[in-house]
Parts: sequence; structure tokens; C-alpha cells
Amino acid sequence: MRWLGGLLALIGALLAAPALAAEDAGRFLEYERVEAAGLPVQRLSIWLPPGYDRGNRRYAVLYMHDGHNLFDPAKSNFNKVWAADKAMLAAMRTGKVEPHIIVGVWAPGRDRYRQYLPQSVYQAASGTPRAAMDAMIEGPVVSEAYLNWLTGPLKQWVDASFRTRPGRDDTAIVGSSMGGLMSCYAFLERPEVYGRAGCVSSHWPAADPRVVGEANPELIRLWESWFDQRLGRPVGRRLWLDHGTATLDAFYAPYQQAIDARIAARGWQKGTDWESRVYAGAEHEENAWARRLPEVFSWLLAKKQ
Repeated sequence: MRWLGGLLALIGALLAAPALAAEDAGRFLEYERVEAAGLPVQRLSIWLPPGYDRGNRRYAVLYMHDGHNLFDPAKSNFNKVWAADKAMLAAMRTGKVEPHIIVGVWAPGRDRYRQYLPQSVYQAASGTPRAAMDAMIEGPVVSEAYLNWLTGPLKQWVDASFRTRPGRDDTAIVGSSMGGLMSCYAFLERPEVYGRAGCVSSHWPAADPRVVGEANPELIRLWESWFDQRLGRPVGRRLWLDHGTATLDAFYAPYQQAIDARIAARGWQKGTDWESRVYAGAEHEENAWARRLPEVFSWLLAKKQ
């Protein structure tokens, strides 16, 4: 009978293992209909890191755009995801990054472009770039309303509902493509809120690159002026930029190089205050972003020394 008791104990331990593994991998929350003034209805996918439910610790918060493409392939557009939770766990294992709550904000379908297109850039654009933007917009640009919601009602709700550290140095924002532009927009326009931003494969043509043309001089001047006027001094902030060299990312190098030059000219120290990477052969898609996201997190979200 003693051996039977041992066998039952072993079977019980094996049956409990999946629940333990799931707990150690963090926990997801879904909010399907979130009203936001002046915006399409929003949706959230939130990841709470391992240990959140077992203590009183407060956590830094990472906000990410295109929340439907972050975690679950079944919810994604293309059956592939960034695997942001796994990237965070990998970054945490390095010992350089503290656990973060991840707030994934879903894109609102066909309204995504007008929600992510930086409003100040759109208003300053003219000539071919402005015409190319207008050709893609289906309604008014609402990125300023989106930013006001991110930094106002959404952040207030997150900080009231979860154990967060709400200060600038513990608040980050990351996105790709148009979401990369939106992350830079948030970082430049709300420096008091976001201490860190990751602008991954940012869509610098801001419209159809075939219409804008390669290395459009009007658009390059627009981006240079935007960063020049709004970047300011680092004062402890940190900025990550990158792109690949294939598919849509093949259009980005001339714009990224001009922007990098403006950042350096403002006195930001590369490798300390900001980083800009080129991933040879990387395409403009979620699997490419998933492969480098642990590296992005490990640099961008590293604890201050």
C-alpha cells in the first residue's frame, strides 16, 4: 500500500505541473469593449508577470500597440505574434530587466492608420507626402485623441487597478510599423509620461512608399524637424529604433539615417541614451519582431545602474 500512496502522490504532482507552469508564465486579462472619447471602441490584452498574485510588489508598465498581435496567434491578424510575454520572461532571466506589466492595446481594424499616424507630422506635411497620407486616411486623424486617452484615462485606470509604479522612468511604450511611429510620437509629445520608447520597424514613409518615393526629401526634412523640435535632452530617458532590410523595411534606411543624425546632434549618446539597429534580411512582420524582441527589451528596459 505504501507504494500505491507514493504512486498517487507522483500522479498528483504530474497533474499539478501544468497549472504551476501556467502560473510561472504569468497571467492574461482581456477587456473586449473599452470606450475612449473621440476614438473607435478599444480593446485590451494585459499580461501580469509571474508572482503578481503572490505578493505586494509594484511593477513598471509597458504599453504596446497592436495588442491583438502580441500574445495569442488565434487572436492575431496573420496567425503569428510578437510573443511579448515570452520576450519579457527572457529579458527578466538576464537579470537586467525587472518584471513589467504589459498592456496591449488592440488596433481598431481599418481605423488603425488614422489612430497611429502622428497628428503633428500629418498637420505639418505638404506636397507628395501629404497627398499620400490623405489617400490612405478614412476619416479624421485621431492620434492626438489616442495619445490623450493613453496618457489620461487608460493610464489612470491601469495605475488604479494594478500595483504599478506610475512614474516616467517606469512607464514605457513600444510598437512596430505605424505603431513604431505612434511610439515615437508618444515619446516626443509626452516626455513627462514615457521614459522609454521602442520604435520597431517604424514606417517612416508614413504612407504607401511607392507613392512617396524612395528617400523623399520633403519627408526627410519633416522628420528631421520633428525630432529637432521635440526630442529635447535625454534626462534619463531611453529610445530604441530599428529596422530590417527586406519587404517594407527595405524603404526605411534613408529616413532612419537622417533621424539618427538629428538624435546625435541633440546630444544623445548612442548606446546609453538611444540605440539604432539594422537587422540584415529581416522582413516587416511579426516573426521578425519576435526574434529580436528579447534584445529590444533587454536594452530598452534595463534597470538603471
